[in-house]
Amino acid sequence: MTLVDVGFAVIVLAMVAATVRILKGPSDADRGAAADVVFFAFIALVVLLGLRLDTSLVIDIVVVATIVGFIAALSLARLITGGKR
Repeated sequence: MTLVDVGFAVIVLAMVAATVRILKGPSDADRGAAADVVFFAFIALVVLLGLRLDTSLVIDIVVVATIVGFIAALSLARLITGGKR
C-alpha cells in the first residue's frame, strides 16, 4: 500500500462525510460548504490519479476545475446572502 493509496482512502472518507453533511445539513450554507468539499476532494482524486498514472496532463484539468469551483463557491455565497456585501 503506497502513500497514494492512503491518500485515495482519506479523500474518499472526506467525500463520504461531506455527502452526509449535504443530505443532513441544517442550512443551505452547510450544504454549500459540503458541496465545495466534495468538489475539491474530487479534484484531489484526479491529482492522485495523475500521480498514479505518471502523467502531467491532469494539471490543465485541475487548474480549470479549480477556477470553476472557486467561481461557483463565490456565486453560491452571493446567492445565500441575498446579494448583500
